[in-house]
Amino acid sequence: MKELKDALKENKVVMGTDRTMKSVKLGKAETVVLASNCPDDVRKDLEKYTKLSGIKLENFEGTAKQLGVFCGKPFSIASLAIVK
Repeated sequence: MKELKDALKENKVVMGTDRTMKSVKLGKAETVVLASNCPDDVRKDLEKYTKLSGIKLENFEGTAKQLGVFCGKPFSIASLAIVK
């Protein structure tokens, strides 16, 4: 997850399902990260759109709460995108 740490330092991360989906659809995302407990409907949609767009999809080993802590935020993050 070094790529994610570097992107966080450079402020190139979009957090939240809606913002992640929008960046994927607009082709602005390089990588999408999903928490292990990301809702199934969100996971399926993001998997479909990342596959169509050729965007890398990473699965975070921890829960949404742990992903939030990893990103230094006091809230859960089910999905995020590293943008160009």
